[in-house]
Amino acid sequence: MQNEKLLTVLFVMVAATLVGCGQSGSLYIPDDTQQNEQSQ
Repeated sequence: MQNEKLLTVLFVMVAATLVGCGQSGSLYIPDDTQQNEQSQ
C-alpha cells in the first residue's frame, strides 16, 4: 500500500516536471490590447 502511494507521488512529480519543460515564452502579459485600442 505504501509503495503504491510512493509510486503515485513519484509519477505525478515526473509528469509535472515534463509538462513544465514544454512551457516557454513570455513571463508577462504583453500590452498589445492597450496599444490596439489607442490606435483605432
